[in-house]
Amino acid sequence: MASLIFDYTNLLAETVGGDHGINETELERYAARAGEILREAEASWLPYRELPYNGDYAASVEEVIDGIAPSFHTLVNLGIGGSSLGGNALVSAVARTGPENRKAVFPENIDPVSFQRFLDGIDLEHTLFSVVSKSGSTAETAAQFVVVRDELIRRFGRDGYRDRVVVTTDPGRGDLRTLADEDGLRSLPFPEGVGGRFSVLTPVGLFPAAFAGVQIRQVLEGARSMDERCRRESIRENPAMTIALLFFLAFEKRKAMVVFMPYSELLIPSADWFRQLWAESLGKADSKNGKRVHAGQTPIRSVGVTDQHSQLQLYAEGPFDKVICFLAVSDYGTVVEIPDSGLPQSSFHYLQGKSLNTLIRAEQEATEMSLAKAGRPNCKLEFPAITPFHMGEYFYLLEVATDFCGELFGIDAFSQPGVEEGKRFAYGILGREGFEEKLKEILSWRKREKKTV
Repeated sequence: MASLIFDYTNLLAETVGGDHGINETELERYAARAGEILREAEASWLPYRELPYNGDYAASVEEVIDGIAPSFHTLVNLGIGGSSLGGNALVSAVARTGPENRKAVFPENIDPVSFQRFLDGIDLEHTLFSVVSKSGSTAETAAQFVVVRDELIRRFGRDGYRDRVVVTTDPGRGDLRTLADEDGLRSLPFPEGVGGRFSVLTPVGLFPAAFAGVQIRQVLEGARSMDERCRRESIRENPAMTIALLFFLAFEKRKAMVVFMPYSELLIPSADWFRQLWAESLGKADSKNGKRVHAGQTPIRSVGVTDQHSQLQLYAEGPFDKVICFLAVSDYGTVVEIPDSGLPQSSFHYLQGKSLNTLIRAEQEATEMSLAKAGRPNCKLEFPAITPFHMGEYFYLLEVATDFCGELFGIDAFSQPGVEEGKRFAYGILGREGFEEKLKEILSWRKREKKTV
């Protein structure tokens, strides 16, 4: 089966110019370090890299799926960040579609208006809820769950509530684990040692995907296939190291932003998934040795062809501070012909007899070329087709590339101290036990002199 291809021609100095492109000398300067990282990766073998080979998680998901009554046609995933983005990306890309097929939806935000509208619009009788939190204490997920739990018990009683909830959390600890055990809820494991943004190949992402008809074993097969490529010792044959090194060198050349631009609406949530992975993993104040570095590129999601008519002007003529990565598709799996209707006007005539497929590919190639001509570095991840196999390749490739890039920056790609501080302040405001000192800081902060207009 054809694999994902990373085309980095337009990142090189010979294509976009020496000031903004990367030359061979710069690549060679980091070749030794890149080789060390590859050898260290083989020796350490972090938990997320075992996931493609762990069939137990797929089996546990399939067991739960087999026990779900056929009357449930919608799955609502209550989770946020890594507990939602991967599953949403997988479902959006390759779920079965049609009126007879089950669907999974992901209401991440706790905006009271949108969440209430969402609840008002679903058929609770035929809806299953998946509650996902690694720690079991995520405030947004806990709040959503308490609201839903109360309504389900009120409408269907304790037995009906139990039939309508599946929990994915730490297997051995946490308040959500305790509550799931006390309430007798079905549960799936959120593996220890795997952070949320690396969890799409666990029950976190596989369960909603399987509910929506995705062949999750094929997803894992794609990840295994990509793992073989990501273990190659030559950095020029290892796609994860190639991406990591080129994006790192682009950052060194003051390309502080990386734009992911999918030319398929099915892949838009996959770009959203990447934003969390890249930002939360690489955006760090301190290096592993304690040096203040303020590392990280800002990931941006842009949509082809839509944003050719909004953001592209900035990308083409604005600051030289971005790398653009196109997500292109060779075979869309369907063809929409543009009929030859005999219209003589030039705005219509040249399109007749072609297809939307031809048009979107032409738009992507034209954008790629115009940016390169303007000296704007860009690259392309080419999907042979959008299938479960290729989505498995995609997720795993970018996870390993993120890991490698963190090593190049010299930071811990698996922590998120900036996120945790915000959580602690929120707990203080809400009066959670154990966070009284954070409340004192908040109260002092509120007393500062404000400047308003």
